[in-house]
Amino acid sequence: MSVGSLLLTLLPIAVILCMLIVLKKPADISGIVGWLAVSIVAFFAFQTSIEVILRSTAAGLIKSFAVSLIVATSLLQMAYMEKTGALKRIIIFIKTIASENRPVQIMMINIGFGTLMVAVGATPVSLLPPILLAMGYSTYVAIALPAIGYDSLCTYALLGAPIVVFVDVANGFLGKGHEITLAQAGSIFFMLLPLVSTLIGFCMLWIVGKWKSIREGWMPCILTGCVIGVVSYFTNRIENLVVLTGILCGIAVIIVMSLYLLVTGKKVIDKSKLTEEELEYEKKYPLWRALMPWIILIVVILALNVPKDVFNYLYRTLRLPVEGLSADGKSIDTRALWNAYTWIFASIILSIPFIRPTSMQLKETVKAWWKRAPRPVFSAAIFFAIGEIMNMSGYDMVAKKNVTDSMVKVLADYSSLFFHNAYGAVVGFIGLFGGFITGSEASTIGMFAKYTMMTAKNLDLGITGIIVITAGLAFGSGLASVISPAKLQNAAASIDKLGEENQVIRIAFVFSLVLTALTSAFVVLLLNIKW
Repeated sequence: MSVGSLLLTLLPIAVILCMLIVLKKPADISGIVGWLAVSIVAFFAFQTSIEVILRSTAAGLIKSFAVSLIVATSLLQMAYMEKTGALKRIIIFIKTIASENRPVQIMMINIGFGTLMVAVGATPVSLLPPILLAMGYSTYVAIALPAIGYDSLCTYALLGAPIVVFVDVANGFLGKGHEITLAQAGSIFFMLLPLVSTLIGFCMLWIVGKWKSIREGWMPCILTGCVIGVVSYFTNRIENLVVLTGILCGIAVIIVMSLYLLVTGKKVIDKSKLTEEELEYEKKYPLWRALMPWIILIVVILALNVPKDVFNYLYRTLRLPVEGLSADGKSIDTRALWNAYTWIFASIILSIPFIRPTSMQLKETVKAWWKRAPRPVFSAAIFFAIGEIMNMSGYDMVAKKNVTDSMVKVLADYSSLFFHNAYGAVVGFIGLFGGFITGSEASTIGMFAKYTMMTAKNLDLGITGIIVITAGLAFGSGLASVISPAKLQNAAASIDKLGEENQVIRIAFVFSLVLTALTSAFVVLLLNIKW
């Protein structure tokens, strides 16, 4: 194990960081350059053949399907709802919520609706800023709140894609006979949710009105954290409900905040803020019709996950693996009939009789999707390919073993040597760094999870310790959403205020560091518990 190997391993990561920060290139371009850099290093420094690099790239792209294809189908769904007018009707409804109590409105819209939206594949940073601006919030607040509101439940975004990716990576690492279930992973991951969601609530109140807002909104904020903690406790104890955590927590927050308004004598719905045009549109376009793609999706997902026999068949039996592609010969499970991307697309088709789109609206939907989807989909996938090359570097297909230590092993060995027992305190910041680079929690898990697990194994932390450590990585990467240039630019662009996101990044950077530090401290606490 030489210092030169470590520096060469870090080189592709440094290249990606330079592309993002110094040259200010988007994630997809930075990913391509990073892929070239990691391939060159793997070939020359780790004796990795071209065939292994290409097979690892293909395997990584397929492993990304739980994220990349969900991004593709959710963007199609959003374009469809936008072009058919359904999204406009939903926006009008959200504008009427909790106008008499700003703290409750913040919790309900940014954590409640934000979590629910991102769980079913919608994009809060695109959808919410125009709504918040129309409700009287400043440009700064309208950009910042949607980017941070759903971060605590980012692990359960896209119908649990990040935690599904984690379990797949973990089981590939642990091997047969040591596999973990979604419930085992969820039983650890959920512990961070009440802490992080409550802290995020206080951060949002500070952004809106500093100490004044915190004094006014501390109760709704703590209630929100408690609700998320209680709901996630139950959903993560039952394996077939784990991927529903984001949906059920979002709905629970909305219900509890509505009850809080009623108890305190405030209106839940107030249409006085709507314009005449919006009131007219509300009359001619029923809300249930606008929500139909999401209603169908949620019903189908519940039908596939709540009955244990159905869940076990689709998740465990009907894995629909891709065989003979990966360099080490291992099959790659797609679970295409269980994964959410299939059913997001199905929800669009099944909603057509209710939405009744015109042929022109369908054409506009496809046109908008084709303009928006390719680059985000590729960005989500390329970092899985980079991670897979790092994992398989040094592997010889003839000998069927590694002829050199892999790049991941080099990172893990040096991390355990350098950080030792302090690794739990820094893993959240590694996740924050990974989330900043990749722009996605699931992509960060795909790229860095095996390295994190190997480091935990070197430190003799056991299977529970491996899950705890990787949970820290995951939550750190989720907290990177609020400093992700791509997400903040997306939020700013949705209200035609590009450039204003730079003002948000300054304060968001401080919040992300504080939240990651507190999350890391909690990870250290969990590591010291006798399980």
